[in-house]
Amino acid sequence: MKDARSDNGTQRRVDRAMSAHRNLPVGRRRFAALALATLLAGCAALQPPRVEVPTLYILAAEPLPQATGPHHDAVVEVAPMRAWPGFGTAQMAYVRHPYEVDYYAASRWADTPARMLQPLLARALEQTGSFRSVIRAPGLVPADVRLDTELVRLQQDFTARPSRVEFTLRAQLVDVREKRVIATKVFDQVENAPREDANGGVVAANVALQRLLGQVADFCIAEAPRR
Repeated sequence: MKDARSDNGTQRRVDRAMSAHRNLPVGRRRFAALALATLLAGCAALQPPRVEVPTLYILAAEPLPQATGPHHDAVVEVAPMRAWPGFGTAQMAYVRHPYEVDYYAASRWADTPARMLQPLLARALEQTGSFRSVIRAPGLVPADVRLDTELVRLQQDFTARPSRVEFTLRAQLVDVREKRVIATKVFDQVENAPREDANGGVVAANVALQRLLGQVADFCIAEAPRR
């Protein structure tokens, strides 16, 4: 609790200073006001700069329905996703001119999109119920098939109206036992943003992601070797 005597003492000192200022000649009064303004400006300059905390966003998806196709008696390993240049960062990319990539200053992904996508891919494959097991690399269980993926593009394109999110993944299915590539495919989704800002880009990205996860899951089910 504050000491009332301390408050009263401070007020008395302020009153005395104001009274003394009023009693100064006009010229000295102007000089004192200028000196005070200079002092206050110097104090403000010494204050630490205000750091703006960016808004963080995540990639998320709804559960996929269980597949009705064939069941594979295989362990699928989902490898860490690689990212093409310009997209291996937590910064959120957008374009206003062809071939120019820029990033939002006050909005970021909570992690790099590639790191957020690996568990989402693994969960999507597991939800199909089409494989004996789905693991994330590095894992202790030997895998039969490995899913390698690359984030080719994830950006909000403002050259179109409304702006749109362009989301592209490249997937490659590898037979671990035979050490050969089974199949490779590029998945590309475009989704219009509901708003012309970072939040609108995130909404569109997650809509596109839902479709991409289903397409990658169908690709793995169709191409995985049957044992």
